[in-house]
Amino acid sequence: MTKLTLLGTGLMGGPMARNLLAKKHDLTVWNRSADKAAPLAGLGATVAETPENAVAGAGIVISMLSDGPASDAVQQAVWDSFAIGTIWVEMASIRPEEARAHAARFAGIGMAYIDAPVSGGTKGAQGATLAIMAGGDADTFAKIQPVLSAMGRPVHVGPVGAGQLAKLANQAIVACTIGAVAEAMLLLEQGGADPAAVRDALKGGFADSVILQQHGARMTNRDFVPGGLTKFQIKDLDNVLSEADSLNLTLPTVSAVNDRFKHLRDAMDGGEMDHSALYLELRARNGL
Repeated sequence: MTKLTLLGTGLMGGPMARNLLAKKHDLTVWNRSADKAAPLAGLGATVAETPENAVAGAGIVISMLSDGPASDAVQQAVWDSFAIGTIWVEMASIRPEEARAHAARFAGIGMAYIDAPVSGGTKGAQGATLAIMAGGDADTFAKIQPVLSAMGRPVHVGPVGAGQLAKLANQAIVACTIGAVAEAMLLLEQGGADPAAVRDALKGGFADSVILQQHGARMTNRDFVPGGLTKFQIKDLDNVLSEADSLNLTLPTVSAVNDRFKHLRDAMDGGEMDHSALYLELRARNGL
């Protein structure tokens, strides 16, 4: 089997690595904080001390680092360590223009590139049910599809950068829906209805969604242990608005909800909370 490397074993990368190991892939992992990668050794992973050692000899390198600049910095650091014909798979959420720039740089040394960001949060990562949106050459996608399938449901959505654009669309929908669900949950609570019962009543209807069921429950139970971090939601929404600006588009709903997430982060110290904590911002806005 192809030797795989996964860079970044945090909230998302760690469970993704476990699913690759469960499918018996030959996996090397590296994380800047070594303690987050160490437990994977007991599951069969090779834990590399440096990113250079991690990518050496790998046929596929998966990046699950925090953002585009972090991925770019590691690429530069390991540039002379790649094997011939390695495929770089960018599964972190970065800007489409960053993905296209990275792909062009890799093409200069004969390496293929796929941008394949994910949606589904930590539950999707743990359950290998991530939505995986892949951009790049169709033949290259076909080569890595079995690997991606160990982590979720990969779909080829277009050329390089299209995966990241799809993720931006996803994040716009997620953020705006969280805002709407927060308002609905507050309305129910303050009006005297049982939010859990209402969520059950709405199952299968037009208003139903994973966000209503999962994040609505988080809001009712005041459970904001992070699955999707608020600070990363803001990063993604900033990228949505930047991409929209490059296309001469105005997205008023995304802009408004991003301002609310930033208030949660900056005024309420909520950057490390789950993004469903936007509910707390709404309560504070209403003097509750």
